Amino acid sequence: MEEYDFDQIQQQFSNYVIGNYAREPVAFVRGDGSQIWDSEGRQYIDLMPGWGTTTIGHCHPAVVSAIREQSARLIHIDNTFYNIPQGVLAEHLSKKAFGGKCFFCNSGAEAIETSLKLARLWGEERGKSDIVTMEGSFHGRTFGAISATGQEKYHTGYVPLLPGIKHVPFNDDVALEQAVDEKTCAVLLELIQGEGGVNLVDIDYLKTAREICNEKGALLLFDEVQTGMGRTGEWFGYQNYNIEPDIMALAKALGGGFPIGAVTAGAEVAESLRPGTHAATFGGNPLACAAATAVFETIEDENLIASGREISTLAFERLQMMKDKYEIIREVRGKGLMIGIELRDQGKEVFEYCLHNLVRVNCTHETVVRLLPAMNIPLDMLHKGLDILAAGIAKAQNGTL
Repeated sequence: MEEYDFDQIQQQFSNYVIGNYAREPVAFVRGDGSQIWDSEGRQYIDLMPGWGTTTIGHCHPAVVSAIREQSARLIHIDNTFYNIPQGVLAEHLSKKAFGGKCFFCNSGAEAIETSLKLARLWGEERGKSDIVTMEGSFHGRTFGAISATGQEKYHTGYVPLLPGIKHVPFNDDVALEQAVDEKTCAVLLELIQGEGGVNLVDIDYLKTAREICNEKGALLLFDEVQTGMGRTGEWFGYQNYNIEPDIMALAKALGGGFPIGAVTAGAEVAESLRPGTHAATFGGNPLACAAATAVFETIEDENLIASGREISTLAFERLQMMKDKYEIIREVRGKGLMIGIELRDQGKEVFEYCLHNLVRVNCTHETVVRLLPAMNIPLDMLHKGLDILAAGIAKAQNGTL
């Protein structure tokens, strides 16, 4: 195994990388499935792979092979021309979702930006421009995305934000109905607020949102950056509710770890994105599209959506047992393999305990431990990871962390 000097790595970052991330003192150098290795040779169980990007595991052979083969053929060509992998991927996405047409970009934030721009282009033709989003939401770090994000901490330092965006309480039918009027071009929401604490949409609220948008002549936009590609037990989160959006934003798991974002929109809505109105230099490049196509094919070939459902059932059973045993657990919630364990306190300490004991989880909002394991994580590895999580929660309960 190649030798690394962590102190040298850390110093290099200190000297040359802008310090906008609060980094843990670990450098990961290799991944395989649901395992990752750091620069000191330690092997970890990854229950939060790539913040949800590698839902089929790190370095899946099919994705590696697709990238290798495509990189030797054609890495990039601009969108002045056709490229075959982009068309193939668009067909996969359209047929798995609600039909319509696709636009490709490089990230979730870009997919949200595209969705907002498309909604306003569509609305401009109808005298509509306002967008309604949810409190507690998180849509990305670009200017339009943080304007749509319903958490004030992400707005600090960036005001004035993009005008014409209203934030309303999540799952509040009355507030939504009051906010949507004749000037509203779109309602944007996450089916599960991930960074917001793994908060699930209520089915009745979602039905109301669809009805209000239909009645007021507005578009319904779903941010499926985290919930897409099998994460919730269906190809896309909305399929759990049988309520279709007009526009859907995707990223994260779409590329199996390779950067790519996408927007799919109903054919009539998609017509508003005409030549010259929007573009992305690297969007839909052959390499990214080949990787994403391999993800689609792998999920199908390995029956990973069904596998993910089984793993989800086992995980929730174990976590419910933990909740029954430890009063420090306030709630276990989520859907599929998007899981949140809300503690009464010490979320960060539990995260650090797990990392120290070679299991990677995440903590958001100080108290919500978040898990997004791969759909093909081996069951013995899942249980070992949950054992260590339970030990950390037990120590938090006993005040010994």
